[in-house]
Amino acid sequence: MHTLTTFDFLIRLVTGVGCGALIGVERQWRARMAGLRTNALVAAGATLFVLYSEAVADTGSPTRVASYVVSGIGFLGGGVILKDGGGVRGLNTAATLWCSAAVGVLAASGKLILAMLGTLTVLAVHLVLRPAARLLDRAPAAGSDPDAQLLATVHLRCERRGETHVRALLVQALAASRLAPTGLRAHREADGELTSLRATVAVDGEATSALEQVVSRLSLESGVRDLHWHLEDVADEAGREVLV
Repeated sequence: MHTLTTFDFLIRLVTGVGCGALIGVERQWRARMAGLRTNALVAAGATLFVLYSEAVADTGSPTRVASYVVSGIGFLGGGVILKDGGGVRGLNTAATLWCSAAVGVLAASGKLILAMLGTLTVLAVHLVLRPAARLLDRAPAAGSDPDAQLLATVHLRCERRGETHVRALLVQALAASRLAPTGLRAHREADGELTSLRATVAVDGEATSALEQVVSRLSLESGVRDLHWHLEDVADEAGREVLV
C-alpha cells in the first residue's frame, strides 16, 4: 500500500493551491466577489480534505471525502448567488468555486497533470467563451419581454438658476417611480443661461408608464425648457419626447 510522504503531500498541496490561485487571478482581475484568495482557499480546503483521507491509508475514504467536498462547495456556492431585481447574480462565481474544488481534488489524488488541464479549461471558459457569449447575446426589443433589463435616459434642459432644484426633483421623481439612476450628468450650455441634465436608469421591458410619470411631474416646473426620454437600445423613433 502506498504511503503518502511529506514530499508528496507538499507537491499535491502546492499544485492544488496554485491551480485555484490561477483561477482566482482571472476572477480578481474582473473584480468578482470570489477572487484570488477565495478560489485558492477553496482549492486548498478540497486538497487538504482528500489528502487527509490519503494519509490515513483508507482505500475507500478518498472517494467518500471527495463526494462530501462537492456537497460542501454547493453550500458555499449558494452563499455567493444573489437575487438582483428580476434576475440572479453570482452563478458564474459559484460555478468557478465548484471548479476550484474539483482541481483541488484532482491534485490531492495525485493527478497533477489532470488538475493543470482542468485549470486551463476553466480559464479558457472564462477568457474565450466570454466574448462569444457577448456576440450571441442580443438585447430584446422594447416591450417584448417584461423582465428584460434595458437602459433608459431622461434628458432635460432647465434655467441655470433652477438647476439645483430641478436636479433634486429629477432624482425624487425617479425614486418615486422606483427607478434607480445609474448615472446623472449636468452640463452647462455655452450661453450660461441653461443647463442640460441627463439621467440614465435601468428599467424593465415595460417601463413606459414609470417614465411617463417622471416626465409628467417634471414638465410642471416652470424652469424646465424641454424634456424627453428614450431607450438606449432601440431606434430613436421608438422614443417618446415632450417639449415644454
